Amino acid sequence: MNAGKPMELLQHSIGTQVLVELKGKRKIRGRLRGFDQHLNLILEDADEIALDPETEEEVVTAIATVIVRGDNVVIVSPSPQSGKE
Repeated sequence: MNAGKPMELLQHSIGTQVLVELKGKRKIRGRLRGFDQHLNLILEDADEIALDPETEEEVVTAIATVIVRGDNVVIVSPSPQSGKE
């Protein structure tokens, strides 16, 4: 896999689980259904992972299907097996 082509890596990650880190220390984990050139993402079977400011513990909330606006995305981490040829 050529690391210089992030859109190719995302294309290969469709149908697999990804972890998306958002602004505000929030994360969403789910199966990537689709994306566009603006990095807007559609995730299915998704969970939002937020940090409780009082306890510093992660709080996981099931959100099923979600569209993430690309300008909120900081990192998209594909599952390890999706990067293997």
